Amino acid sequence: MIYFPADGRELTNMAKTSMVITIGRQYGSGGRVVGRKLAERLEIPYYDKELLSEAAKDSGICEELFENHDEKPTRSFLFSLVTGMQGRTDPTGAYMDMPLNHRIFLAQFDAIRRVAGQGPCVIVGRCADYVLRDQPNVVNVFIKADMQHRVQRAVSLGADPSRAEDVVRKADKQRASYYNYYATSTWGDVTNYDLCLDTGKLGYDGAVELLVEYLALRERLK
Repeated sequence: MIYFPADGRELTNMAKTSMVITIGRQYGSGGRVVGRKLAERLEIPYYDKELLSEAAKDSGICEELFENHDEKPTRSFLFSLVTGMQGRTDPTGAYMDMPLNHRIFLAQFDAIRRVAGQGPCVIVGRCADYVLRDQPNVVNVFIKADMQHRVQRAVSLGADPSRAEDVVRKADKQRASYYNYYATSTWGDVTNYDLCLDTGKLGYDGAVELLVEYLALRERLK
């Protein structure tokens, strides 16, 4: 039996050749923090906003458009028609006959599959678990926390304390709408994920430790 020490050194070597970890998260749960810490621990690439640059570079669509549409639900059919008539100067021509929001999603879809195909990495949000659903080396994680914890984090990020809970609920609704529109499953549904962690109870470092142990166990059970 292979032994993985608690500091994760052996796991790091293993992860460099096998693991892609996707992270879905509730707003204010610190999913980005956990993802970045995990990537640093395993010494593998981390993709969050970086995916927007990758998708823009691959598709030729202006990066600002990706930022404006990032994990936002589709708007009305009329809006899609109007925006679909704009920006048809995409040099690749790959998505030029589609509404803008669909072109942006598909460009991110391609970018996610490309970076995952390059080797192990951590990918936060953007339906990555759905995009990579047919890949055997993917571990899908969902990060959650209680409302009080998430409200406190929202305030720490600059939200008005009197409106912080509304900010959290609106952000969750937006992420759910985006995911539910483009994926064939439901955002936050436990059947989509291999592991669900509560950072309100574990803390960010505790969540990373548990993930490291889980990844080691997955390798031992292969």
